Amino acid sequence: MRPTTTLRWASAVNRARTLGPNAPMPLLPPIPLYRRLLRAHRKFLPAEMRLLGDEYVKAEFRAHRNVDNPAHLIGFLTEWQLYAQKVEGEAWIGEKIDKTKFEKLSDDQVGQLYELMMAIRQQQQEEGGESGDSSPH
Repeated sequence: MRPTTTLRWASAVNRARTLGPNAPMPLLPPIPLYRRLLRAHRKFLPAEMRLLGDEYVKAEFRAHRNVDNPAHLIGFLTEWQLYAQKVEGEAWIGEKIDKTKFEKLSDDQVGQLYELMMAIRQQQQEEGGESGDSSPH
């Protein structure tokens, strides 16, 4: 990240920290959060999921490197921090996306979600074919 971008992210994080006592926990700055996500993937995800997750995290952080809107930055960091907490606690297994969050997704995000779903289904079919598993997925 360029220094000016890092400063913008840091100031957005500092503003988020001053929201008051109702904030669940302070937001991590982008680089420590990025490292935490990759570490959580390494510790808690199977190899195939880790590769997919790492690739996605890297692409998302790269895509949001030059965002100027503080509200967008806070939302981005908050959602990724919640995701990290879920992965670390394995609370993500079998969880469905919240309907209100789904409705807020852009068309591009819905497309990405669909591609992810198709990749997971394809992987499940390949694994089922290799092991001779005939159970429905």
